[in-house]
Amino acid sequence: QFGGVGTRCADALEGQVAKVTRVDAGRDLAQVLTALKPDVVFNALHGKWGEDGCCAAVLETLQIPYTHSGVLASALAMHKEKSKAIFRAAHIPVAESKLVELEMVATQHPMPPPYVVKPVAEGSSVGVHIVMSSSNGPAHLVLEQRDLFGTHAMVERFIPGKELTCAVVGDVALGVIDIVSKSSTW
Repeated sequence: QFGGVGTRCADALEGQVAKVTRVDAGRDLAQVLTALKPDVVFNALHGKWGEDGCCAAVLETLQIPYTHSGVLASALAMHKEKSKAIFRAAHIPVAESKLVELEMVATQHPMPPPYVVKPVAEGSSVGVHIVMSSSNGPAHLVLEQRDLFGTHAMVERFIPGKELTCAVVGDVALGVIDIVSKSSTW
């Protein structure tokens, strides 16, 4: 359903461009866009399908220009293990991590706590669990979220601090946003 960030983006674009058409991205997206014949698509989708390169692939197949990163960049950015491999190759420091079978995460500490358990290919904070030294482990949580994790989870050394995000357009860094969960204790 259309809402949230998409609504705010469409509101901001109205009056700035010739015409804004709001589209809910469903399984019929290719058919809807083929009928609309837009000059450009402003991709305000978040998470899987919107950020993992799938929507971009549809738009490229239809030869419709769009905002957002391309197919490969999006797919690599969404896959945490592949992203880390690229960062390491560029000598960018990353937190120690490893892929671990979900059942192992559920039955034992795969590394000394504190550590973070997260899906390998989900949005930045989807399914993230912080396991502190006093914890018995996230067993019941990760197994209940098997649809998010699949067969493996990324287990990563916990590094306390703020979660910040910043969009970059060309060579210009836009405003930095501090991401704080409603349930955050950090």
